[in-house]
Amino acid sequence: MEYLRAPFSSLLLGILWLLHGLPFPWLRVLGAALGRLMFHLARRRRHIARVNLGLCFPGLSEEERETLLRRHFIVFAQALVDHILFWWASPQRLRRHIHVEGMQHLVAEAGRPVLILAPHFVGLDAGGVAVALEMRVASMYSNQKNPVFNRAFLAGRQRFNAPLLLSRQEGARRLLKAMKEGLPLYYLPDMDFGRKESIFVPFFGVLAATITGVSRLVRASGAKVIPVVSRLTPQGYEVRFLPPWEGFPGESVAEDTAFMNRMIETQVLAMPEQYYWLHKRFKTRPAGEPGVY
Repeated sequence: MEYLRAPFSSLLLGILWLLHGLPFPWLRVLGAALGRLMFHLARRRRHIARVNLGLCFPGLSEEERETLLRRHFIVFAQALVDHILFWWASPQRLRRHIHVEGMQHLVAEAGRPVLILAPHFVGLDAGGVAVALEMRVASMYSNQKNPVFNRAFLAGRQRFNAPLLLSRQEGARRLLKAMKEGLPLYYLPDMDFGRKESIFVPFFGVLAATITGVSRLVRASGAKVIPVVSRLTPQGYEVRFLPPWEGFPGESVAEDTAFMNRMIETQVLAMPEQYYWLHKRFKTRPAGEPGVY
């Protein structure tokens, strides 16, 4: 089966390479069409997103949440299509479609430990490209099940300035060393990775298993936390670096982690359709609580 899958994946990758030369508005139309198709076909992911929206936005009507859900599938698919630009478009073309604000916050910390906190909005990879175009960074990745696309993802992320890419299995020690040497860490903090490295803190009023890596890495390295929020637009992306957090870390890891979730909530409320609702954010439940999916 793997033997048969590899040629098909390679053929599909070749087709995607051909598509990256299309005018950008055509790619947006293609992404929107794919999103509408995915909404109807991806029943399991549709259910997950529906549950997430119900838990996080109980004050919205069912009709309002359904509209939000449909919009999410469209922007998610548009961001998915845009990966063909991240993988193969020239730096000049990427800069035309990725508008960056607040880069001075990152430049001001050059040579010192920095954690770039990138919540899971659909445009987060555009934020990664925006940083990689300007400087060498470190980041973590998860291996994809499909080996052909796994290689494509890794090659796409290694195009600019020789980034340090580490798998989650390699642990935090090498990341910490890189940060202390002045290499900014592009860090994704808000997925449910299970009970082992997480604590339960509220996310939109619901206890969510949340990794404590931000607090622990900052405490160990003395790094500044600079959030980055990437918004998908009809013209491309707006990538906004926010000022470094003041007074962080706080009194405890739990306090820091709750603070992080509140910050992410604020950004989600500004563009709720663009947060990554397809992930089982509330999969891990406190002891005695039933599953929600």
